Amino acid sequence: MTAQVFIDGEVGTTGLQIRERLTGRDDITLISLPEDQRKDASARRDALAAADVAILCLPDDAAREAVTLCQGTDTRLIDASTAHRVDPDWVYGFPEMTAGQGAAVAGAARVSNPGCYSTAAIALLRPLRRAGVIGAEAPVSIFGISGYSGGGKGMIAEFDRGESEGSFIYATGQGHKHLPEIVRHGLLDNLPIFIPSVGQFAQGMVVQIPLHPGMFSGSMNDVHAALAQYYRAGFVSVRPLGDDPARELPQAVNGTNRLELSVLGDAATGRVVLSAVLDNLGKGASGAAVQNLNLMLGLPADTGL
Repeated sequence: MTAQVFIDGEVGTTGLQIRERLTGRDDITLISLPEDQRKDASARRDALAAADVAILCLPDDAAREAVTLCQGTDTRLIDASTAHRVDPDWVYGFPEMTAGQGAAVAGAARVSNPGCYSTAAIALLRPLRRAGVIGAEAPVSIFGISGYSGGGKGMIAEFDRGESEGSFIYATGQGHKHLPEIVRHGLLDNLPIFIPSVGQFAQGMVVQIPLHPGMFSGSMNDVHAALAQYYRAGFVSVRPLGDDPARELPQAVNGTNRLELSVLGDAATGRVVLSAVLDNLGKGASGAAVQNLNLMLGLPADTGL
């Protein structure tokens, strides 16, 4: 018997990517609404109720509305919006984040899909916090660049038409929507400085966190060891120390659900740069949603990925 899956918001960037990854699978039947019913509450309620799992690819308020529409049903939810990422009643959908997280996702009725920048930052920070390499009050700064596809249909159209003025930084007021989940799941006490940017490329991203001498205990080797020992399975991998690319390419793992971590810098002076490369539409969005869906359906995490 195949699982019934409804993507609420299937025509958005993330929804389209999820649909593409699920189309053709013989273990899943996709429920879809005609275009004129996609915003009709009654039609959405019926589709949500018919699904074993529904994936919400919606703005925050619409995602909250979808949860309300699901009341009284047995439908399990994966929410790709920001609405529930720090809600204690929802399981955070980063299976590699900590021991037992994959099992928690598998058994959950409500799963919040992480943000793309958050996935990278948490993957770098949490192991170092757990190992005591950095403290909860460390003055963390996070820098990153993402493809313009992360900005949704409007930004994609702007770049595709050649109307963009080029790469740019944003969220300079330090109110980026990913910060609360980075603080909570990165085990930080203080808000980090976060400077994201959009590049002149469609897809892929690099996220980097500099560690000045005095910000961490031990050596560069200890930093690398903490990460390498933490990730031994799943889609997260750690490059060997010294595997320092001439260029850290944001597009290096595009089209995959992989997240590659590196410890870069100068061991002699103790200046370290933590680096993460992922596909912002893969492990940063649709790939992560499919991985979580697989776990919730009792399937291998890499099915279709």
